[in-house]
Amino acid sequence: MEKDGNKCDSQPLPAPPPVIPPSVKPEKADRPNRSIISRPGFGKTGRPISLLTNHFRVSLKHPDEIFYQYTVSISSELGKTVDSKGIGRKIMDKLYQIYFSDLAGKRFAYDGEKALYTVGPLPHNNLEFPVVLEESMVKRGSPSQTGSPSESGKRAKHSLQSKTFKVAISYAAKVPLKSISLALQGTEPEKVQDALRVLDIVLRQQAANRGCLLVRQSFFHDDSRLFTEVGGGVTGCRGFHSSFRPTHGGLSLNMDVSTTMILTPGPVINFLLANQNAKEPRFIDWVKAKKMLKNMRVKARHNNMEFKIIGLSEKPCNQQFFSMKVKSGTDQHDGGETVEVTVYEYFTKHRNIELHSSAYMPCLDVGKPKRPNYLPLELCSLVSLQRYTKALTSMQRASLVEKSRQKPPERIQAVTNAMKNYRYDDDPILSACGICIEKQLTQVDGRVLEAPKLKVGNNEDCFPCNGRWNFNKKKLVDPIRIERWAVVNFSARCDTSYLSRELINCGRNKGIHIERPYSLIEEDPQNRRLSPAVRVEKMFELIMSKLPGPPEFLLCVLPERKNSDLYGPWKKRNLSDLGIVTQCLSPTKINDQYLTNVLLKINSKLGGINSLLSIERPSRIPLIKDTPTMILGMDVSHGSPGRSDIPSIAAVVGSRSWPLISRYRAAVRTQSSKVEMIESLYKPLANGEDGGIMRHDQNEILLELLLDFYGTSNGYKPAQVIVFRDGVSESQFSKVLNFELNQMIKAYEHLGEVNFPKFTVIVAQKNHHTKLFQNNASENVPPGTVVDTKIVHPRNYDFYMCAQAGMIGTSRPAHYHVLLDEIGFSPDDLQQLILSLSYVYQRSTSAISIVAPVCYAHLAAQQMGQFIKFEDFSETSSGHKSGITSVGSISVPELPRLDEKVAGSMFFC
Repeated sequence: MEKDGNKCDSQPLPAPPPVIPPSVKPEKADRPNRSIISRPGFGKTGRPISLLTNHFRVSLKHPDEIFYQYTVSISSELGKTVDSKGIGRKIMDKLYQIYFSDLAGKRFAYDGEKALYTVGPLPHNNLEFPVVLEESMVKRGSPSQTGSPSESGKRAKHSLQSKTFKVAISYAAKVPLKSISLALQGTEPEKVQDALRVLDIVLRQQAANRGCLLVRQSFFHDDSRLFTEVGGGVTGCRGFHSSFRPTHGGLSLNMDVSTTMILTPGPVINFLLANQNAKEPRFIDWVKAKKMLKNMRVKARHNNMEFKIIGLSEKPCNQQFFSMKVKSGTDQHDGGETVEVTVYEYFTKHRNIELHSSAYMPCLDVGKPKRPNYLPLELCSLVSLQRYTKALTSMQRASLVEKSRQKPPERIQAVTNAMKNYRYDDDPILSACGICIEKQLTQVDGRVLEAPKLKVGNNEDCFPCNGRWNFNKKKLVDPIRIERWAVVNFSARCDTSYLSRELINCGRNKGIHIERPYSLIEEDPQNRRLSPAVRVEKMFELIMSKLPGPPEFLLCVLPERKNSDLYGPWKKRNLSDLGIVTQCLSPTKINDQYLTNVLLKINSKLGGINSLLSIERPSRIPLIKDTPTMILGMDVSHGSPGRSDIPSIAAVVGSRSWPLISRYRAAVRTQSSKVEMIESLYKPLANGEDGGIMRHDQNEILLELLLDFYGTSNGYKPAQVIVFRDGVSESQFSKVLNFELNQMIKAYEHLGEVNFPKFTVIVAQKNHHTKLFQNNASENVPPGTVVDTKIVHPRNYDFYMCAQAGMIGTSRPAHYHVLLDEIGFSPDDLQQLILSLSYVYQRSTSAISIVAPVCYAHLAAQQMGQFIKFEDFSETSSGHKSGITSVGSISVPELPRLDEKVAGSMFFC
């Protein structure tokens, strides 16, 4: 022992730990990454029901096969890399035809860009092939600034030119098909998503070979029988979605009807008239037309060639000159004389093409920026299957829904016919893997949960029937009182006096006491032609002149039922600038049902409660009744496709007044464009304060979610938090667990909390393609239908629930993924809680398709985006204007401040 001690004494002493300055706060080490939990079991409660689903069972006879992945690089003769989109498949098809033997006869699956897959290896890891394509010289068939009519005519007939491409194929990786078999057994192999991706690429390649438009996992045929015009020159194109999915019952192919938006094919002039809602060509706004037509593909009638539009001519067809050479005699060696002719003259005199309507309209420019190439409008038609990616208007969306809905039997017939017609089993790559796909829908056992009982006024019980209830001869649970209010009418054809009287009478029957309005304010007819923002300002001048003080509520009658330009400026002026609660409407028929629906919204906005779950008073909700529990709904709304200058809007709603689960408050922030993860759950400010959604901003007067819960729940802090997250894909689940959840925990740390609450994190998805059908029945599945076997994930904790009653079309169930459950719900308790949360949406008298917190978050983000104008933000991107904050290299405008009173009840108190 002594010897050992002496030995220790001879060792140098360790260096003392570094001294931490008092001003520096030590930070905790990064938390270990969380993993998605496994399924704890299956639900048992509810009435059994036999169902069908649009999953087709897939058998895998050769699970030991290996896909070999190769990287494809396409370059020109000069070695310049070629963008393979659009042309890549043509090149690879040609390559296979020519070099079949060099590839050892192996078929390949090509993704259209840079990846190629084969079953088994190619003869060599690195291969290089020259491929010659004959491409149409599409720029030569119409007048440009040089060239003669004879040359143009000749080139229109003989317009093929050979182009040589170099294709390099190099080995990248192995993708074992066995990973799918392992995933079906409940493990998490690394390459399973890669293997599934290869199988999906095989299906996409089949669709591409049939000439389909490909949109992610969906494909669309050029068949006018599948087209549905929705107005504005836009058409809905019906096609199919297909994807392989590992499920609890084995590998399956999910096949569903899908719709994408395309430009309505046909004459360009017809498109412009429809797009601008113009009756005649003389009413077309050509500045708008130029912006709209750019990059569209057209086919010219006179030479049957395709072109891409780059712009419009500066002058009309009969005034737009270009230079061309004209031979003066029959001498072939005569170079000809250069003359200036108009495009109209060229086509009518030199090409002998009769033009009826193009003379006074601009020409389409289908050339290059420095070498214009003009075509008369009437000779051009839009090529079919060109995607329309802009946001639809409310009218277009309503038209699409009305025209494209399918009853369950129609949808079943469509997908089963597609499975038989496409004959996927015949594909050589799928055959090599021993893949066989059944042609019939999968049968699955479901359960129908009992609808929760509700409480209305006077503690009266209300029993929903088929997911619906009403307030006939019933009062609201907590009706509000409206004393200082007014009615404003923006030139709508509406008897506001009759409207206000009927609203007061209907409110009395529901328990809402409404005094007579201070005033009925009609818009000055002279203001109708002013801009929406100016009309709103003029209206507020009238309001202030006629009312003794600020009203607590304004009822606003708009002239249009949907898509009113006044809605945004009106909402912004009320909620952001003045803190006045407002309800907009555009009544077509005033009756008790209509007024009741309006009053439900008004009562909830002003802080009342319309109905409660009977298990809320007194609270009998398992695992919630005895432990302060906060429920969050989270969603992010993004701007229109292609608009990177418009920030995304993150909305989080939190429950209040525990133990109730029917009352919610919203908090909203802007963040970087197109970013799905919520950046401001915890956002430390320069002074050390937290400016995130979970706390409150030092510059705001409204308290945010945690403080609001504390203030409305008798001073209790949440010991449990249930998070419902909307809008994220399966690839983002890990970020929800390891970024957003960590942000929430940091917010608690900032408040000085030591004991963190238990979290249950659930992702709610509606954007999926699984449908449920009743077996041997034509109706939609009943409300409360849940499925947690066979078609769910083989390992993870997920289930499908159809809480709503599907009255039209085919019901789409919500897909819930439980990522974390520290609270410890049983499957039955959790499914019953989620069903109950579909019955607490205060703006409706029917069960909704997804839990109310998610619906509220979506509504908050959507409405905030509607009434805040972002169009001019690109002009202030330097960040010098007030209200602009920088995130990374992009300037993100802050949302306007909301009045404290309005913020809590803006949508759904």
